[in-house]
Amino acid sequence: MDIGRNIEEIRSSLPNNVRLVAVSKTKPNEEIMQAYRVGHRIFGENKVQNLCKKYEELPKDIEWHFIGHPQSNKVKYIAPFIALIHGVDSLKLLKTINKEGAKNKRVIKVLLQFHIAQESTKFGLSPGEADEILSSEAVQQLQHVAIVGVMGMATYSNDENQVRNEFRVLKNIFNSLKNRYFSDSESFTEISMGMSGDYPIAVEEGSTMIRVGSKIFGARNY
Repeated sequence: MDIGRNIEEIRSSLPNNVRLVAVSKTKPNEEIMQAYRVGHRIFGENKVQNLCKKYEELPKDIEWHFIGHPQSNKVKYIAPFIALIHGVDSLKLLKTINKEGAKNKRVIKVLLQFHIAQESTKFGLSPGEADEILSSEAVQQLQHVAIVGVMGMATYSNDENQVRNEFRVLKNIFNSLKNRYFSDSESFTEISMGMSGDYPIAVEEGSTMIRVGSKIFGARNY
């Protein structure tokens, strides 16, 4: 597996406005360093303990993204250094991230995760639930968390039309939130959608950030 070459091939296929998150969960430091050596700096992890260990051991100019669903009681461990938390789906979690951001004297960027797939196993907000959160007074008072966009996962399916339509739904949700709640926010710009199997469609439908693991590192090690 030529990790460096895989990274370069994917990056060269992406428009300038799309960032690649290399999903390094379950992968050893040496494999992450192979990607690092060809200039890649954005990596995604979904387990707090593994992420903290890698943060300690690897170069400090790596931009770490938390791509899973963070448990409220674990946020404190990643709050000092995390660049972006992808999977936020409740006001409770936003408040926790805000509290930990305040302790670390920093603003933590997050994405709201939406349920766009037809699979019930995927979690995420409905547009109605997002409206409830974003129109609440509680969210206005959060000074140490910044909602910078949306995230979603399409159904794991070979039906390209279905996948495309689900990505379209997320793009429409983004546009609607931008108009209603973030029209004067210059930082509300991210649409995180697309993974190894479907990122070309996601990019066509407006993704600004793709999360790719197996296309870079090969099959997962469990």
